[in-house]
Amino acid sequence: MKDDILYGINPVREALRANRRAFELFVQQSGPDQRIAKLAELAEGQGIPVRRRERHDLERLAGNPHHQGVVLRVAPFAYAEIEEVIATIKQSGQKMFLLVLDGIQDPQNLGALIRTAACSGVQCVIIPKDRACGITPVVEKASAGAVETVPVVQVTNLVQAFDFLKQSGCWIFGLAGDAQQSIYQADYHGDLVVVVGSESEGIRPLVRKHCDLLLAIPHYGGVSSLNASVAGGVVMFEAARQRSAA
Repeated sequence: MKDDILYGINPVREALRANRRAFELFVQQSGPDQRIAKLAELAEGQGIPVRRRERHDLERLAGNPHHQGVVLRVAPFAYAEIEEVIATIKQSGQKMFLLVLDGIQDPQNLGALIRTAACSGVQCVIIPKDRACGITPVVEKASAGAVETVPVVQVTNLVQAFDFLKQSGCWIFGLAGDAQQSIYQADYHGDLVVVVGSESEGIRPLVRKHCDLLLAIPHYGGVSSLNASVAGGVVMFEAARQRSAA
């Protein structure tokens, strides 16, 4: 199985902190940077070889110029298992707060949504295997390393996953532009799953059918829709606001 190449200060830092299996850290050798020096120290403390390279070498390794002077060769991303995640949350005594992303194909949007999920207290992100973006180095960079802090589950069938989540006591709230109820009218205090659809089509009809409640974000200007990552952020933080107040 091919190794992954992570790049950027935050993704590399979070991967090292999460003890993800790493093989080599490449750092830019010209110019002092305390952040890079601390990453090199962290890697060496874990027995990971640190290689010093010129910037153009790092650009070739990363595949783009946005590496910020650090590139880490790691084992492929390991997805979590939904049954294990739910069991762990239940053992903690916390109410469940999960995010389902139905068909997000833009890696920047996926990374941004995972980052927002981590910031708003979401305990797990669930994505489908087909017709959707998976976790790639670009996603990890866009998430600023958040993929190392919140479990990501990849499932073959979202409807079957919904059945399992409902049996586990969850209510499933889908975000839909044509829904009659506003996100600000819903109660998010219980075991909760929030579903955000794709950038162009929203939630697929079959997935929508299996949601317990559909919610819309009110619009006050001339533009009729929001970017998927922005829409997801709005509803996640409304849920977080209510849950933290409780």
